[in-house]
Amino acid sequence: MDRIILHCDLNNFYASVECVKNPKLQGKPVAVCGNQEDRHGIVLAKSQTAKLCGVKTGDTVSEARKKCGNIIIVNTDFDAYYHYSQIVKKIYGRYTDLIEPFGMDECWLDVSGSTILFGDGKKIADTIREQVKKETGLTISVGVSFNKIFAKLGSDMKKPDATTVISRENFKEKIWGLSASELLFVGRRTTKALQKYGVYTIGDIASLEPSFMRRILGKNGFDLWLYANGMDNSPVSHIDTAVTAKSVSRGITCVQSLISAEEAQRVIAELCVNVSKGLRLEHLLATGIQLIVKDDNLNIQQYSSVLQFSTHSAKEIFNAASSLIKNHKWNRKIRSLTVRTYNLIPENSVQQLTIDYDIEKHERIEKEDSAIMLIKGEYGKNIIFNGCRLLGTKIPAGKSEHSTLPPASANF
Repeated sequence: MDRIILHCDLNNFYASVECVKNPKLQGKPVAVCGNQEDRHGIVLAKSQTAKLCGVKTGDTVSEARKKCGNIIIVNTDFDAYYHYSQIVKKIYGRYTDLIEPFGMDECWLDVSGSTILFGDGKKIADTIREQVKKETGLTISVGVSFNKIFAKLGSDMKKPDATTVISRENFKEKIWGLSASELLFVGRRTTKALQKYGVYTIGDIASLEPSFMRRILGKNGFDLWLYANGMDNSPVSHIDTAVTAKSVSRGITCVQSLISAEEAQRVIAELCVNVSKGLRLEHLLATGIQLIVKDDNLNIQQYSSVLQFSTHSAKEIFNAASSLIKNHKWNRKIRSLTVRTYNLIPENSVQQLTIDYDIEKHERIEKEDSAIMLIKGEYGKNIIFNGCRLLGTKIPAGKSEHSTLPPASANF
């Protein structure tokens, strides 16, 4: 018997929340943007009215104003977005405990066991839509299908405030004519790779031999073939399922461009403290590190290395990231930096030492970092701060965590 999966997507979420907070914005062209003073002045979300004027996510504020002269720009309020997201999830919880978030504004629900009480999938979807609208003032679009991939496609097909059913009987008619890029996990690079072989639609993917898809795209290609043919059997996770992070990263766009490795190291030092904190909260160690550099022309360069010994220490992560910035060619000023740790393992994992690794130094640094975390937890994060901050970091106000890393020019 087929499962009944819903994909619920809050429409124009950030902008809709802003309109609920301020009813005077209802029906007007609204764009939610990052702080322009911190050089984050791009459109993150827009109201339906702004969308009809051609405003797109990713537009700069100036581009949005050219498309819509009377557009209203508002700053982000992530506390409010989180608050409304939690309210809506509680509404979903009245119908099932199989609720899998896909970002702050989207969730999959498996309501297969709820039909006796609440009716078929479409009726449940319509009821949830009405309750969300009544209790929050927000609207959702819902896709109803027999698997997660098609449910997601359904929620994208009619917006705003609509229910779309994709069944086993009608999925070929409804979705095989759509562009391949509409299928979940088909990004720009995969789209271009498929187009080289004359594959433009979801139906084109479905008609190929699975062995061919595997040959040109690896395991991802075979998975896409399964998805296109309605063979996705992935379960919807329980609402309490803990998600293990695959990477922990922190990035920042600086208020002014960085012009030297020394300036970059000061920013990296602050980011590493936040990465370390994230790893510790997840009880994970990193075995790889990546530095992502975006210049003033928005070109991106990435540098990676494998750590000699897995760690969640801010100092050891800084050492690795600091060495990577030395590989950067300073033909362009740096606009933003991201420190990313990957290949994560549980912090209690057994590890094999190399002959030349100084385990005593590692243990000493780990004890220092642990002591700092305890002190900050007891007396506040500002009780100990990073000495390199005294030299200036070009980090937006309020976006920095403090640490005991010495000035960036120091050698560990």
